[in-house]
Amino acid sequence: MLEKIKSFLFGVFGIVFFAFALTMTILLLNYNDYGVTQFGDTTFIIINDDITSDLYKKGDLVLVDNKKIDEIVVGDQIFVYHLDGKGGVNIELGKVGQVYPEEDAIAFENGATYAMQFVAGTGEKIYNDIGFYLSIIESRWGFLFLVLVPCFLFFIYEIYALIVEIKYGAEED
Repeated sequence: MLEKIKSFLFGVFGIVFFAFALTMTILLLNYNDYGVTQFGDTTFIIINDDITSDLYKKGDLVLVDNKKIDEIVVGDQIFVYHLDGKGGVNIELGKVGQVYPEEDAIAFENGATYAMQFVAGTGEKIYNDIGFYLSIIESRWGFLFLVLVPCFLFFIYEIYALIVEIKYGAEED
């Protein structure tokens, strides 16, 4: 009886773990050109220290909907991708001060101008503190130790169990 309970719990844990691993893999495979997870017109932006706003705080996960230029109005808070001098991408938040439909660009109130290809969109849903955990899981080391190493250990365990079964035969109840 104890063996059946152990087998059941191991099976449930395996299913939950592999669902988690599959979900994380899908999130990583859907990175856009700027290194941010994106599904269709929705981008998952993790708030870090660089963004200061009363609405968002460090560790929040914000679901950002992409907007077309004719949907953006002066006063909207917009997330944009900002390329730094080293080839990296930072995400900035600003309030739209001007919209230039003929140039397909927007300008923030501080004067920074961005082409629409660098506009992520407006924040629609906020999940507090989820972004902190997601940033750890989506990091290289987090994915390695939370997904790949356990998969490898599970694989080794299954090889071991197969060898034991072949060598000693199946256990009889």
